Amino acid sequence: MTQQPGFSQYGDPRHGDPRYGQPPVAAPDDRTPAALAHASSLIAMALSAGWLSFVGPLVMWLIYRDRSPFVRQAAAGSFNFNLGLWLMSIVGWICIITVIGIPLGLILLAVSFLAQIIGHVIGTLRALKGRTINYPFQLKVLR
Repeated sequence: MTQQPGFSQYGDPRHGDPRYGQPPVAAPDDRTPAALAHASSLIAMALSAGWLSFVGPLVMWLIYRDRSPFVRQAAAGSFNFNLGLWLMSIVGWICIITVIGIPLGLILLAVSFLAQIIGHVIGTLRALKGRTINYPFQLKVLR
């Protein structure tokens, strides 16, 4: 059986890359800034009691959004994750202030705190290996 010209068993070459949707490949130089995008959240969380944890990833995204797709994706994911958890913390504090929702507020704050620490440590380690992370609780603001 003969093949038609221009076609192969891997598909029609005229219809784009079959790997569409794959995460960007990390160059060795991009791993450190991507890890810093994740780790900057932990540093800012420690320095600001959790209130400014989204600033570091936002700065990294602004710097690297046109340079490196890998760093851009890491910074955007970290920012989106932080934004969702930051809003969860605000709701927790509102519950605590209203006195009636103190138990719910404490649970929300604890979940937010632990999720940030665990998520960003895993994100930093994965970025150092050149792999991406898909955070839960993301509000897709940056892409």
